[in-house]
Amino acid sequence: MELKFSHIDILVKDLQEACDYYAKILGAEISKKFIWERDELHVTYAVVRIGQERFMLVQPFSGNLKTLLDTKGEGTIYRHCYSTPDIEVAFDELINSDVQPEDENGNPLSKKSLNSPSGVRIIWLPKRFGEFSIEILEEAGLQDFITDAFSAS
Repeated sequence: MELKFSHIDILVKDLQEACDYYAKILGAEISKKFIWERDELHVTYAVVRIGQERFMLVQPFSGNLKTLLDTKGEGTIYRHCYSTPDIEVAFDELINSDVQPEDENGNPLSKKSLNSPSGVRIIWLPKRFGEFSIEILEEAGLQDFITDAFSAS
């Protein structure tokens, strides 16, 4: 499977406070704020960019990430995210390896359901080691999302 590291996701209690901190301390660029809401999951998030490196700050309001924030605390890195040129090829390779891709709520994901609320085609590997998660995003959609995230509104 052709993968390239993209970013990590970090839980925070107050998205604006965390964004302000990294902008002030590290001179980071902060993207627009986004809402992700599907089924029981509801979060607000922003991309933090320092040069070519980036991470996402995620403030959960409900769902499994809110539970994780409440139990593990602020600053928890819970996900490594990668991009791939072709998400359907990645999906097929996982299925052929007897791994059922999931959605963000841990439900089995079908090949025709790869779209996300952000518009990027995406899959998650099942959690095998505690709460740690691997996310795979389609490269072209991810690049469009990042470009839009940092464009002037």
